Amino acid sequence: MSNLPSPALSVPAERAAPASPAPPASITLDHVLTGMGADHNPAIRPEDVHVIRHVFRPDGLRGPEDRTEERVLAYTRKQDISPRSFPSDPPRYWVAFIRDGQKRSRLWGTYENHGELAAERTPKNRYFDLRPSGFLASLKDRLVVEWDSPISWHRSAASAKAARMPVLEIADRDKVPFPGFDGVLLTYHQLCDMVDHRRYADWRVALSEVQGIYLSTDSSNGKQYVGKADGSERILGRWKAYARDGHGGNIALPELARHSAAGEAAGTKTEHARHFVFSLLRVFGPSTPSSEVHTAESHYKATLMTREFGLNRN
Repeated sequence: MSNLPSPALSVPAERAAPASPAPPASITLDHVLTGMGADHNPAIRPEDVHVIRHVFRPDGLRGPEDRTEERVLAYTRKQDISPRSFPSDPPRYWVAFIRDGQKRSRLWGTYENHGELAAERTPKNRYFDLRPSGFLASLKDRLVVEWDSPISWHRSAASAKAARMPVLEIADRDKVPFPGFDGVLLTYHQLCDMVDHRRYADWRVALSEVQGIYLSTDSSNGKQYVGKADGSERILGRWKAYARDGHGGNIALPELARHSAAGEAAGTKTEHARHFVFSLLRVFGPSTPSSEVHTAESHYKATLMTREFGLNRN
């Protein structure tokens, strides 16, 4: 695919029309695939690529928290039995995007297809042997394209519609700046990223230095939980516990999970955690006595009435 202009007609200098500004250059998915594919040996051509767009839905990837290697792979390798729904012999490379807005789709990653696993076939589904590929790895979570047709969720990269997809963004890999303690507001998915992703290094430094009172709000019903992190645990240590198991040992959260259709037994990671949003109410220096932190926690529980109407049980 070329963006080179057609050869200009020869016009005598004295009769030449004033030059008009050249139209702005646009980058398409074809440019990205062709350019980066050429760096491989043998080269990866658009004909070797199938592009897929995942959206969040109750029977698949249900939300940002399902953007894990294990869950995206499991969801991608399972395809409908009918070749009218998905090609019977798809290309070697599958480039997976995840919806990031009305027409925006962000690159999740690339898989190398080693064929269907016939032994796993069911009357309704086929399962493919997909393995993570390094192709486009440097653009993971950075490349955003305009996917204009939500009806067609997969396409051959060599097709005209896929090739012409505009590249809307190639994001910087810059770290996420810490907004100050008063500006902390994290969904559960973001909290999980914060505790281990290098982009949040400044957050971890700041939150590892302070004790404090935090607020967890259940976005599905507005109920709130006031908690504290004191002593050597600090805010970062407390929130790591939430990222690890989804409830941080709080009694009310496993209870929510047991009463949720997607819930699991207490003591395991709860699916209900996806609804929680975390913020800070007050922070204390590392030398503040635990008794002072405890008094502040009790004050906020009483002020926000989280014992009567929220998720605090004491």
